[in-house]
Amino acid sequence: MVVEDFSFPKLWAQVRSKSWLWLFRRQQIEEGGRLFKHGEIGLAGVHVCAENELEIIAGIGTGLFNAASVTAHLRLREDGSLALTTHCTCVAGTLCQHAVAVMMLLDHEEGRKRIVGMAKVRDKSAAGEANAEPAAPAPSAAALPEDQPPGEPSPVLCVRRMVVQMPQITARRNIGGWEPRSIAFIHPCAEYEGCPVRFEMLVRSPAHQWTDADGTRNTLVRNQRAERLLLADLSGLGFKSFSEALPGAKAPESTLGFMTVPGDQALFWAQFLKDRVPKLRESGWRVEVPEDIGFQIFEAEDDAWFTNLEGDQGGREWFSLDLGVEIEGRRISLVPLLVDCIDQGLTSAVLEKNLDQRFLLSLGGDRGDVLSVPAQRLVVLLRFFDELLSTRPVRKDGKLQLDKLRAAQLATLDGMPIRAPAELAILSQQLGSFREIGLITPPAGLKASLRDYQREGASWMQFLREFGLHGILADDMGLGKTLQTLTHILLEKESGRMKHPCLIVAPTSVLRNWINESIKFTPALSLLLMQGQSRKSDFKHLKQYDLVVTSYPLLVKDADVMQAQEWHIVALDEAQNIKNPKSLAAQTCSGLKAKHRLCLTGTPMENHLGELWSLFNFLMPGLLSDADTFRQHYRNPIERDADVERQKQLSTRIQPLLLRRTKDAVAKELPPKTEILHTIELGKEQTDLYETIRAAMDKRVREAIAANGLDRSQIVVLDALLKLRQVCCHPQLLKQESAQSVSDSAKTAFLMDELLPELIDEGRRILIFSQFTEMLALIEARLKKDGIRHVKLTGSTRDRETPIQEFQAGKVPVFLISLKAGGAGINLTTADTVIHYDPWWNPAAEAQASDRAYRIGQKNPVFVHKLICEGTIEERILKMQQQKAALVEGLLAGRADKLQLTQADIQALFMTE
Repeated sequence: MVVEDFSFPKLWAQVRSKSWLWLFRRQQIEEGGRLFKHGEIGLAGVHVCAENELEIIAGIGTGLFNAASVTAHLRLREDGSLALTTHCTCVAGTLCQHAVAVMMLLDHEEGRKRIVGMAKVRDKSAAGEANAEPAAPAPSAAALPEDQPPGEPSPVLCVRRMVVQMPQITARRNIGGWEPRSIAFIHPCAEYEGCPVRFEMLVRSPAHQWTDADGTRNTLVRNQRAERLLLADLSGLGFKSFSEALPGAKAPESTLGFMTVPGDQALFWAQFLKDRVPKLRESGWRVEVPEDIGFQIFEAEDDAWFTNLEGDQGGREWFSLDLGVEIEGRRISLVPLLVDCIDQGLTSAVLEKNLDQRFLLSLGGDRGDVLSVPAQRLVVLLRFFDELLSTRPVRKDGKLQLDKLRAAQLATLDGMPIRAPAELAILSQQLGSFREIGLITPPAGLKASLRDYQREGASWMQFLREFGLHGILADDMGLGKTLQTLTHILLEKESGRMKHPCLIVAPTSVLRNWINESIKFTPALSLLLMQGQSRKSDFKHLKQYDLVVTSYPLLVKDADVMQAQEWHIVALDEAQNIKNPKSLAAQTCSGLKAKHRLCLTGTPMENHLGELWSLFNFLMPGLLSDADTFRQHYRNPIERDADVERQKQLSTRIQPLLLRRTKDAVAKELPPKTEILHTIELGKEQTDLYETIRAAMDKRVREAIAANGLDRSQIVVLDALLKLRQVCCHPQLLKQESAQSVSDSAKTAFLMDELLPELIDEGRRILIFSQFTEMLALIEARLKKDGIRHVKLTGSTRDRETPIQEFQAGKVPVFLISLKAGGAGINLTTADTVIHYDPWWNPAAEAQASDRAYRIGQKNPVFVHKLICEGTIEERILKMQQQKAALVEGLLAGRADKLQLTQADIQALFMTE
């Protein structure tokens, strides 16, 4: 394009029509007008890009801090409209008041002449016309000269420190004062050859004039376009403006620069100085860093580490850990640093992917120094502290508070030399293998021969007592938890350690069993059974007895007396009775004063992991953190997300305090047990009724979950489950008119017409379990009609001993038992057949029921029959049982591969066919 062709009548027309105004806010237009009127606009460059396309680079400002450099690009579209884009060095960045001022220059004839004149000069210069006339001088000395092309800047980056005043925010969100804080920042500058002045890139002064010693007057035009490109080199390095990084802070007005937020600055600056500065220098920057800037990186070598594990002043239950490194003669505790690492999302999984690297940890302080730690060492610490630090047990002195079990586990942590008290070292060795625990010699007064596993169980209880620990004996039902506990108590008495009585808390149904077993096996123990109103007269005599036996309901009623008494041992039988930590029973048990605590249960977890937490909250409060932390760290990841790693962590955490043996593993003398599954097809009427109920419940549950979520729809879910199970058992269990009209049950017909007559003919001794007492009543009616002798045990049975004795004596062949009333606490070893009429999702409840017959003392093979209706919810319950059993086994036995259950399973029971 030649100079003579340079004319933009259509472009000028669009500018003069003010079509560009809609791009700007009113405030920018008003401010731009003032700049145009009172400011100084100097043109740094005009580029003719194409016909009807123009780029203008200009400097504008009335003072040092108001100056800015703006680039405006104008293009006339094919439809005749104006396309305008701008870039400015001010805070706004684009379409600002400086751009408005340049557009106003285009809107005036004189301004257009300056632009056209500069474009002509540039074109002639580019064409090699050396004699071209210079453009007219700018109206003021501060304006950019239009005849001098800008030079090329040399970039300089200064790293500095300054003290800023940070606002202190009070609880009412008001500023409560100011606190000085030393921060670092970068100060980008530009130098031009021959010019004695260094320019701050963030300050826009388009030109600079100076006079040499010989009186020569010089003018420098800054190449602000090139300076902006240099600043772009810094844009991706994580820096922020002062106002963005430190909102509300006060700093010297003369200091401009980029910085990072204070919480990150130690690690940021250490890595910046170590990694980024050399690269910037390679790309042409001159970087100036004072020697006392700080942010030094110290290497944590193997010989620099120290660990101290000491007992707290509170006694043998708690210990404190101080762990860190020694740098230049000063000890630095790493416990707070590890807390910060976990807060910032650093995990052992991340470290395991980068084991050959080193990680930086901020050491705090004004200097901002950091510590470089090998990933191999850091991963060991994070694996151990991940769960522990979630409870924030860090004391004011920076040390970490640990319970005895955790302290002993830490004492043998791989990859970390720990200096620990001798007591913890011994405990740590014995925790490594159960076989390291010495076996006890049975007490002289024990009137029983202990099986090997029972002797090991009593030895384990003695081991816990010796080291001030508490635990759960979770043996299968029927392996003699009562005998093992009585042996433990008798050992304590014969050793002279028992200065206070021992307390057994058990369900009402098994109180007499404890008394009978103690009289039989440990007659040397003096006994007190808390029962009836007469028990109140015994309150003042509690100290005179070796063993006090009471029930959970009575313990709650007698809470004041029982909690005031000092107990040597408190053992909770069927400890799942305190699975709800908010129940009165759980709270009362937790308030008992005991030197040693035990839980006895074959089902430490029936429904969810929160029940296990409740048991440990009684045994050792704080061992598994508080309930919310436990839910977030363990329960949700394991139950909802099937997190194998968390399951491993929890198993490792509780294994030393939980002893579980199964019949298959230890009771080799038991006869075989055979499970038989009977799949029953529903008749047409019962099938139609089931599908009608299922469809209605499916819709109801879906709507409830959509509206309230699964957790808040439990009542609706349980009601749906109940109705579907009742249809499978017998339509008569439902109160609906449509169900009452269906008189036949395929399952009842199979039991009464096929299975039961055959078993009775074979001489079998039969236990029939059901969740529903109404179902037992229907079966009982048929038994009476058919003339089959039987007894029954439900929650309403007042005399429990008579039906048990009649069955054990062989007077009747059939025993009807409700699962809740007879699922624990009774021995029915004369039975050899168990029938589960209806399944329930909890396998532990069914297993306990079956163990009424399959226990120590059983001499005959045991057959367990399960009645399942085909194509119904009962089949899905059976599948869920298998998953639930796998979860329990994985948790108690430490097998991560068994973890499968998720919260969605209960929803799938009835929402899918």
